[in-house]
Amino acid sequence: MKLNPRLAHIDAMIDQTYDQIWDCCCDHGLLGRQLLQRGAVRQMHFVDVVPQLVDRLQQLLQQEQPDIAEQRWQTHCLDVAQLRLPADTASPSVLIIIAGVGGDLTIELVQGILASNPGRSVEFMLCPVRQQYQLRTQLASQGLALLNEQLVQDNNLYYEILHLTTGTGMPLSAVGDSMWDFSREGDRDYLQRTLAHYRRMQRSGCSEVERIVLQYEALWLRCRA
Repeated sequence: MKLNPRLAHIDAMIDQTYDQIWDCCCDHGLLGRQLLQRGAVRQMHFVDVVPQLVDRLQQLLQQEQPDIAEQRWQTHCLDVAQLRLPADTASPSVLIIIAGVGGDLTIELVQGILASNPGRSVEFMLCPVRQQYQLRTQLASQGLALLNEQLVQDNNLYYEILHLTTGTGMPLSAVGDSMWDFSREGDRDYLQRTLAHYRRMQRSGCSEVERIVLQYEALWLRCRA
């Protein structure tokens, strides 16, 4: 199966074998199927709220992966915000992937998962399509720490990919830190687009974005240094 650049980048960032991976809002499960096929997980979970997608995905898995035992994967039709991880005294390594939905919805889903699984050690791989600043600030306030972050370009759009943990990691910056490489034209272009977006909001009278503009302007000065 061929992954688009965004999903291929997420796939490449998963460089260990997890006991469980939950591919949430998975649509056709392209990423989860790739991870299952290359042995990045001991048990793969596919989650979507649309019954027809889940039924179709189950059929695809049965057809295309006959050599992979069905106990190594499960499909779930449910609201991701209400996801309850199986109780397991062995403390399995768990990665939850949420990609391709807006930042506001991503915040809602992550907060729901954390509330439904208090005290569980879990990692998140997030790739929102909008509202990255708001997502970062909200998740930092939830106590999530950064393991890795990458910026990827796909069809003239840019995506921030965040690998987070409920455990120990680096502080999560509101505007990004380690993902920036200003020797790359794409990074400079993305920063200019982002700064222009918030400046337009500021000119329209939205005073709340002033501090956001200041943070991205500080990045722009770093870019031009």
